[in-house]
Amino acid sequence: MDLPYYPLNDFDPMIKGMVIGGLGILHVFLAQFAIGGGMLMCYFQWLDQTRRSSHARRFLDGYFRALVLISFVLGALTGVAMWFTTIQISPRTIGTMVDEFHWIWATEWTFFCLEVVAGYTFYRYGKQLSDRARFTLLILYTVAAWFSLFWINGILSWQLTPGQWIETKNVWSGFFNPSFWPSLIFRTIVSLTIASLVACIVINTMHDLDRPAMTKLQNQAARLLAPMALMPLLGLWYLGVIPSDSRTWVTGGSAAMTMFMTLAVAASLLIGLYAMIGLIRQKLFINGATATLLCALAFGATAGGEFVREGVRKPYTIRERLYSNSIAKEEVVHLREVGSVTHDPYPLKNAEDYPTDQLRLGAKVFRFQCSVCHTIDGVNGLTHLAGTWTLDQRRLNIAKLQHTKSFMPPFAGTPEELEALVQMITWVVEGRPKAWNVANEEKTLIEIRQWLDQVGPD
Repeated sequence: MDLPYYPLNDFDPMIKGMVIGGLGILHVFLAQFAIGGGMLMCYFQWLDQTRRSSHARRFLDGYFRALVLISFVLGALTGVAMWFTTIQISPRTIGTMVDEFHWIWATEWTFFCLEVVAGYTFYRYGKQLSDRARFTLLILYTVAAWFSLFWINGILSWQLTPGQWIETKNVWSGFFNPSFWPSLIFRTIVSLTIASLVACIVINTMHDLDRPAMTKLQNQAARLLAPMALMPLLGLWYLGVIPSDSRTWVTGGSAAMTMFMTLAVAASLLIGLYAMIGLIRQKLFINGATATLLCALAFGATAGGEFVREGVRKPYTIRERLYSNSIAKEEVVHLREVGSVTHDPYPLKNAEDYPTDQLRLGAKVFRFQCSVCHTIDGVNGLTHLAGTWTLDQRRLNIAKLQHTKSFMPPFAGTPEELEALVQMITWVVEGRPKAWNVANEEKTLIEIRQWLDQVGPD
């Protein structure tokens, strides 16, 4: 069994997941605004053509048009940055996604190209075109943007709920997986929500309009907030189709995921109540500060939701296929016999800083099995998590890792590698002394092997 190894970049003191997560939240927010912005522009173009709003065209041809352009340009740039960052952090995961869904990725890129061409054409020539041509361009942009979401959503939701794909390996079984539809509908509603809230900010910049005219524009934009009423049902639907252990993480099993889930729900609830009562029912005017605050809440809800979406996959990046450290389930037993880094060809960074070969081995094991979610002594550092444990506790807890913390993958290495990792953690806890004794007692290694056998590979 040949295990692929990749050169992995180090982002200390941040964890790699934090880097890709922060970039991902920004990308998702911008991309969803670009999608919802297209829908809102179609609606306002229709209002103008049917003479239902005397200021719709001015709104459409002003800042909002520029903001949508900026959003899909920045969305594209952050999307490329996501690819660039992912191949430095989890190349095997992204490689598997491309391998399984290459034609779907190609289809999504085709729709994205159409989105860019249609959006830029409207931005550059929209004012010179007839109403029919404008409306056609906006519909083309919106359809292309939404279908870009459609294709990406299928691949991302497959990571958590691959469904029948596990048995059939059929691409469409994986794509139309159990969480596909609730996730797609939910993201569509979020896109409309973000666009409507940004529209309320833009309307506040139209200073030559009187208050009643701005209020009417805001109330028209707020109609796209009405689908938020479906969010609680979609949330329950989503929770109902994800694996039971993933559902446990957000309902109290993991403090961090429960907290971020609560943040997302609370922010969405505040926005929804304000929209339904203040904007849709009472038709109130909201000033720029309030509209900006609502947008900030929407960003917070996006951040919380994306954190949860990523977190509930643990201990996998692709459920039942790859663990979070990109080791496949079927490889664990093999690596416990031959070693996880025995054939790792990449040299250790600053190898001379480690006084013994055993510590260098421990550092390579950490890099391969742990570094995607942990640092040594930075954010989510192993010395913080295991620093107060005794030596035997470190050995036992790491040997039985998937039972110690059920959202962790099993340790996939030899007893010698586990002991090397324990010694490396201990060496850092002790302040990285220049001299360090090698510890490879036969009794200890036998005991570690027994613990690994007891816990099994799953």
